[in-house]
Amino acid sequence: MSARPKKSFGQHFLHERRYIERIVSAISPRPEDFLVEIGPGEGALTFPLLAAAGKLTAIELDTDLIPNLQANSAGVGELSIVHADVLKVDFTALAHRHGAERLRIAGNLPYYISSPILFHCIDHAAAITDMHFMLQKEVVDRMAAEPGSKVYGRLSVMLQLACRVEPLFDVPPGAFRPPPKVDSSVVRLVPLAAEARHDADPDRLYAIVKAAFAQRRKTLSNALRQLMDADTIRLADVDPKARAETLAPEDFVRLAKTAPAS
Repeated sequence: MSARPKKSFGQHFLHERRYIERIVSAISPRPEDFLVEIGPGEGALTFPLLAAAGKLTAIELDTDLIPNLQANSAGVGELSIVHADVLKVDFTALAHRHGAERLRIAGNLPYYISSPILFHCIDHAAAITDMHFMLQKEVVDRMAAEPGSKVYGRLSVMLQLACRVEPLFDVPPGAFRPPPKVDSSVVRLVPLAAEARHDADPDRLYAIVKAAFAQRRKTLSNALRQLMDADTIRLADVDPKARAETLAPEDFVRLAKTAPAS
């Protein structure tokens, strides 16, 4: 029996087979992978991934969905279900507990909490091989946006400094039950190698990016005045009269490394 999607959890269950197959193909699971799925729902992705990899860990907050997931996994593979809020799951510790150097993450993320989940994942990027997520198309557009774009912002900068962002394909509302009011997209995130990651203080970087985009029409000297003055911005080889959306992610790294410690 199908579960009734819960609005409080932002549930939209994927059901159209061709999109399920495209997502599984994009992930290309292997038996040696340590796969983690966020929000398995009714198992549309869970069971094909489980069949391909032989084992999978699923993180599910809705207790009503867990019995069917456990029952339907019998004979398919080894399914381990973590009943938890994904924002409280330590992915690095999870990998270590299972003796894995890195894990692979997939999921159809609830729209209302997608950005916090993304930021939580990049906090554990060193323990992640890749991530494949279905998100609101508008969010994926923001994730992959380039400087100068109207949708380029805090999410674009922070994700691109941690990962390679690869939008893959769009998924229409009719592929879900109930259909959402927006289009969705599937995106691949590949954490950068250690040598390619920035070496700025993460808290300072986050504070600067957040302040810079808080009021997009302001120049950097105005937007960042609580954090650094115009001369300090110039020391980072950035124009104090520029606006945040014109800066490349690497410009924010230089600002963070130049900014005085708080």
